[in-house]
Amino acid sequence: MNKKTIKDVDVAGKKCLVRVDFNVPISNGEITDMTRITAALPTINYLKDHGAKVILCSHLGRPKGAVDLKYSLRPVAEKLKKEFFGDSLKFSIDVIGSDARLKVDELKPGEIVLLENLRFHAEEEKNEKWFCKELAYYCDIYVNDAFGTAHRAHASTAGIVNYGFAPIAVAGFLMEKELEFLGNAIENPKRPFVSILGGAKVSDKIGVINSLLEKVDTLIIGGAMAYTFNAANGLSVGSSLCETDKIELAKELMLKASKLEKKLLLPVDNIIADAFSNDANAKIVEGNIPDGWQGLDIGPRSVELFTNEILNAKTVIWNGPLGVFEMPKFKNGTEAIACALSKTAATTIVGGGDSAAAIKASGYASYVSHISTGGGATLEFLEGLPLPGVICLNDK
Repeated sequence: MNKKTIKDVDVAGKKCLVRVDFNVPISNGEITDMTRITAALPTINYLKDHGAKVILCSHLGRPKGAVDLKYSLRPVAEKLKKEFFGDSLKFSIDVIGSDARLKVDELKPGEIVLLENLRFHAEEEKNEKWFCKELAYYCDIYVNDAFGTAHRAHASTAGIVNYGFAPIAVAGFLMEKELEFLGNAIENPKRPFVSILGGAKVSDKIGVINSLLEKVDTLIIGGAMAYTFNAANGLSVGSSLCETDKIELAKELMLKASKLEKKLLLPVDNIIADAFSNDANAKIVEGNIPDGWQGLDIGPRSVELFTNEILNAKTVIWNGPLGVFEMPKFKNGTEAIACALSKTAATTIVGGGDSAAAIKASGYASYVSHISTGGGATLEFLEGLPLPGVICLNDK
């Protein structure tokens, strides 16, 4: 983490434009998961307490570059006001219009304004230079605390700095935490270093698998993408999700693991079903999966195998569920991995997206070292790709 943070600059009396990630689930006007909001509070509180004029900006959903009140950030503003900041927080009904400018101009040190959804403007995702310049009006200091969007080269995540409009660009505390945990795990892990990759498709994680094989001691592959690897080993996978066009690639990845003398572990048994349904008939099989049946979770021998690796590790990164954890009948494998993470003394990092949702649902979230707020950003970081929202920040 060689980037400057808000602690490295004097924020008193300065306009601080803070890119946060308030892309939260909202149902009937109510926020159903506060994780991303609470993750941003340390940065907001620090700036507020140190006399900054705080301007928050975020996207929410995919409004496709037009105003769609279904994606308004107003419910977020109301929640922030009610539970955390009271009358010190205002909400602007636009991003670069007259209401936003007026509210920013009226800000006093320690006060906050949340701008409306950035993606109501197509120029945000297109990274239009003039839009970056408009955002820069709010900006003596630019703060990026949205790791979840750091892999996007959008106006509010990188363009405002890359076009030279932000004189000072630093990381917030959440960004700092993400980069330190993920960076240390990848570049300087305590060993044995174990990574668990789940999810549906090998094609989604080719780069991650290639990169991790060069860094980890053991790579565990589960979820639906394991069936592509099993098919590459000559096993029948029945009706399981399998990328037949990636079988040769799976063979190459297993060969690479062998040449590097790395363990690549696949499920040795599976819970299979005769339909993709929680009400389907299910049973445990080892080896071949019969025609008409599909694998929906790892079996008990696989749970034991993977758990032993986790318990003997010193660093563990987990990204992606091991089965269809949304269905109660097929959540055991994923919950068992979450349980193992809660029992190990290792540094444990859970990637964003489904794996973060799974460990929270399992009740073990408080036992892991770090749950990333990134989804795609976490994967791209693990793959070793440069993140536009990080490289644009000032070096220490």
